[in-house]
Amino acid sequence: MYASRTPLASERATDVVSRTLRPPLEALPWTLRIGAFLCFVGHGAFGITTKQAWLPYFAVAHVGPSTAYSLMPVIGAIDIAMGCLVLLSPRPAVIYWMTLWAVWTALLRPLAGESGWEAFERAGNYGVPLAIILLAAQWRGIGGFFAPITLRPLTDRLLRDLEIVLVAAIVLLLVGHGALGLEGKPSLVANYASIFPDDFAARIMPIVGGGEIALALVLARWRSAPLALFVALWKLAIESLFFAAGAPLWEVVERGGSYAAPVALAIVLLIAARRRTAAGQEPDVRP
Repeated sequence: MYASRTPLASERATDVVSRTLRPPLEALPWTLRIGAFLCFVGHGAFGITTKQAWLPYFAVAHVGPSTAYSLMPVIGAIDIAMGCLVLLSPRPAVIYWMTLWAVWTALLRPLAGESGWEAFERAGNYGVPLAIILLAAQWRGIGGFFAPITLRPLTDRLLRDLEIVLVAAIVLLLVGHGALGLEGKPSLVANYASIFPDDFAARIMPIVGGGEIALALVLARWRSAPLALFVALWKLAIESLFFAAGAPLWEVVERGGSYAAPVALAIVLLIAARRRTAAGQEPDVRP
């Protein structure tokens, strides 16, 4: 039995959104697949165009500049191929590769001497394919590893597992990005300087960074569909500053996982709320 109580504001907002937006079950895997597609196509495009900033990452593996420049288009082409496969015909082999590759490329940042928060900030890159792994039915035999995936039924247990993974990814990427702001990462300052005066951009960075960390803590404690959608819009807006600052559009595209993860979380929460309503239960209280 549920004790009688007054619904929290976040619960009332979730109920309104749940009645207004009724996402079909197919929206969840498609959101995740599109996010992974954007991430890998954006990353692959930088490989095709031989991004100079990648050289320190190759140096971690003791690969010199000339060889690195030769390998970049190959890696870029593989990334784009993986992105297209996850969108058009996802297979376990592709999803597992994407997860491991995203983790490795995130870890390359601190291994190359950059801030450790860089690995956290890219949690959307590996959190999204990890969520797809949870959605996929268990494959049998080596042949199934390369066969198109089938999806598991969206049970209450699976919804809760997806919620945990997606919340963790969103919290990590928000905290990572916020911490980089507190550190005054030059590229982020340049992004803000594209719309604000330079001195104001430098002063506002720690404030925005602290706000993102606070937002992550709020989402971890009081997660709701409206809040998750707000995070998605915030990330899209803040990452679009790369384009405003004159960076290639691929900088925005590459961060597709950062937008898809909160949208997917909102869908998960809406589906769960709709099921509780259908069952005649009160909104769940998230710890």
